[in-house]
Amino acid sequence: MAWTQAEVRELKEGRYMLIDEEPCRILSIQTSKPGKHGEAKARIDAVGIFDGSKRSVVFPVKHKVQVPMIGKRTAQIVSLTGAEIQLMDLESYEMFSLPMQEELKGSLQPGGEVQYLDAMGKRMITRA
Repeated sequence: MAWTQAEVRELKEGRYMLIDEEPCRILSIQTSKPGKHGEAKARIDAVGIFDGSKRSVVFPVKHKVQVPMIGKRTAQIVSLTGAEIQLMDLESYEMFSLPMQEELKGSLQPGGEVQYLDAMGKRMITRA
């Protein structure tokens, strides 16, 4: 299982949650007061980790949401091709390749180390 559950009232800014099956980092949470017959609601603004798109959702504060299990790991660069980076995880020695991100071009060298996020079966380099 790649996620756990948490109630909306337990979430904090800077943490992560799943919106439309996409792991998102929470930017802000606004909570309304309960109405005469209802319960308090929370509006959550978040940005997708992998796609960068902003999302907003409104849930009752007692509603359970999915929180992705995000691994922050280190990998060594094995080789660089024009569009791909070949990496090896430094704990499991698993080999995998990721597409070259535009902002990383020119700053990576074979043999160097990078940090990457691993969540919901997707990976992304966070720090070179």
